[in-house]
Amino acid sequence: MSDYASLKLGATYLGNDTCGFCVWAPFARSVAVRIVGPAAGLAVGGGPAASTSVGPNASANASASASASASISTSASASPSHSPSVGPAADPSPAADAGRLVPLDRDERGYHRGVVSGVAPGSLYYYRLDGKEDLPDPASRHQPRGVHGPSRVVDPGAFSWSDRNWLAPPQEELVIYELHMGTFTPEGTFEAVILHLDDLRDLGVNAVELMPVAQFSGTRNWGYDGVYPFAVHDSYGGPDGLRLLVNECHRRGLAVILDVVYNHLGPEGNYLGRFGPYFTDRYRSSWGQAMNFDGPGSDEVRRYFIENALEWVDDFHVDGLRLDAVHAIIDMSAVRFLEELAAAVHRRADRLGRRVYVIAESDLNDPRIVRPPAAGGYGLDAQWCDDFHHALHCLLTGEREGYYQDFGALADLAKAFREGYVYTGQYSRFRKRSHGSRPHLVEAPRFVVFSQNHDQVGNRARGERLSTLVSFDGLKLAAAAVILSPYIPLLFMGEEYGETAPFQYFTSHQDPDLAETVRKGRREEFAAFGWKGEVPDPQDPETFLRSRLQHDLRRSRSGRHRVLLEFYRELIRLRRTVPALSHLSRENLEVVALERGQGRQQDGARGGVLLVRRWSREHGDEVCIVFSFGRPGTSGTSGTPGTSDASLTVPFPPGRWNKVLDTEEERWLGRGSSLPAAVHSQGEVCLTLGPEACAMFRRVRED
Repeated sequence: MSDYASLKLGATYLGNDTCGFCVWAPFARSVAVRIVGPAAGLAVGGGPAASTSVGPNASANASASASASASISTSASASPSHSPSVGPAADPSPAADAGRLVPLDRDERGYHRGVVSGVAPGSLYYYRLDGKEDLPDPASRHQPRGVHGPSRVVDPGAFSWSDRNWLAPPQEELVIYELHMGTFTPEGTFEAVILHLDDLRDLGVNAVELMPVAQFSGTRNWGYDGVYPFAVHDSYGGPDGLRLLVNECHRRGLAVILDVVYNHLGPEGNYLGRFGPYFTDRYRSSWGQAMNFDGPGSDEVRRYFIENALEWVDDFHVDGLRLDAVHAIIDMSAVRFLEELAAAVHRRADRLGRRVYVIAESDLNDPRIVRPPAAGGYGLDAQWCDDFHHALHCLLTGEREGYYQDFGALADLAKAFREGYVYTGQYSRFRKRSHGSRPHLVEAPRFVVFSQNHDQVGNRARGERLSTLVSFDGLKLAAAAVILSPYIPLLFMGEEYGETAPFQYFTSHQDPDLAETVRKGRREEFAAFGWKGEVPDPQDPETFLRSRLQHDLRRSRSGRHRVLLEFYRELIRLRRTVPALSHLSRENLEVVALERGQGRQQDGARGGVLLVRRWSREHGDEVCIVFSFGRPGTSGTSGTPGTSDASLTVPFPPGRWNKVLDTEEERWLGRGSSLPAAVHSQGEVCLTLGPEACAMFRRVRED
């Protein structure tokens, strides 16, 4: 043993076959490390392992077959409240020869630490609590045998990085692409994604957002059931697989944002409660027990998650963290966990000379999340903006069930363009209470907007994408609204070419009782939306297989998939090269909504027209974007809007304006445009647009 007070949580390889161990386990009087040795077939780099296994209470001399049988348990049960499913109870009297045991030193706050020699990268180990129970490391870096198997020592310094001078794009330049590792490619691995990075770069995105990769039970999951926040899932390629992907992204100019889950742990293989008060009974979340961020022992719980965030920055070189559902982080502390986390990440980024963003998912419409601490906020860099999605989705589809009942007017989308939030304190019929607050002191780049993401697609009963809900013209209209907005756009994998495969909810829980609870919960969840038809079984492997992308559609040389892909490229190009679009500001913005039957529409067209004027005084640049929303709810890509054109007079500042985008042009498989190539305005112009169309005019500078 040596001085180890500064050890990080988990197993830290110190070189020379020496490893430091640190675990917070105040519920245990004693903790020892049980070294069960290296496993045959384990590569030092941390990739997928061989099929042999060592169970929590197997003898060090047990046969390989006996070890394999103990790797994953299916005997635990789960209650409807999703209580943790952690496998069978440990043998209270482990055999004396059950591996090499090294006791750790306990301090007054419940940390158990020690430095152990003869432990090389690839070594497998458990923590033995009070001489009775062997459990995986709560801060395990790799679980090659699944959520009930031994933890594995990893040496992050062994990876050879080539991104020494890498710097993520400035926040206002981000164009984010969200993907799920298991369904983005048939292989479902980090390495397989690399083959598609050039396509993403050529599309124009500059940040790849990975849905959670922390170890969960089984091999099929969205990632939000992770139970080892520090461990990269083995089936995806393990820790070095993720490092390789990040390195290759950086080589191509792509930042990497990682989705992390700090509001709960998954139900199967969740052993944290055996170690200490990581959870609290004072609050409940949608997933059962809430994390303890403000009760006794919460300093250590905060450290656990903050250290996790810093590990992704330090050891995996990620450029941002997307925090899942922060509205489910219940914390009444004077200094909120979110503020402490954001500050720690930003300090580390400053020390490393890098840009690292902290982005929240929140449905609270609470601007404090993204306000700076000096203005009473928590200091996160950005947040997902569901209101923008809901307002746009309702206009396109006509859906009004569930939370969509709060949206549907053109004025909602107009307000989303102006403020980000639609609900800023007014009454919500869905919530049956007032909701939200005005986003004062919140700049435009603080909002991330989208027409699709994993939640809004996958949390439909059958996981339908927008490509099967609206017309082709509607898809172009949705893309233009998001990418030409003054906010950071996010694309969901496949939307850029009109992917038709659904993205459904899938799991591979080992516990049959838990699996049935999940099935029942999904059916009940959709009752408020009135969606008809059978909800796909999350446990059925076919549900997962149906959700894989069809990359052959992206490679189409003709037709709607190719044209839509080119349209996305053009939108992103315009966003980057037109100063009025690249300058993100809610101040340099004017929005006018002409609802059906209002304004100066001349022929009674159904729907409405939204005029968005954006400018950059610094560059003397100005654009006017006209969005026409006709009758929503057409029957997919073969549907026809069925409404007449909109001829209307809209306010354009005086001057000459050149048309730079028109979705009705034949190059975009439109019906043919009736708009002129240029207009000269005396203060207003008359335009004729189809029912689902977008056109953008750019003002000609007068020298």
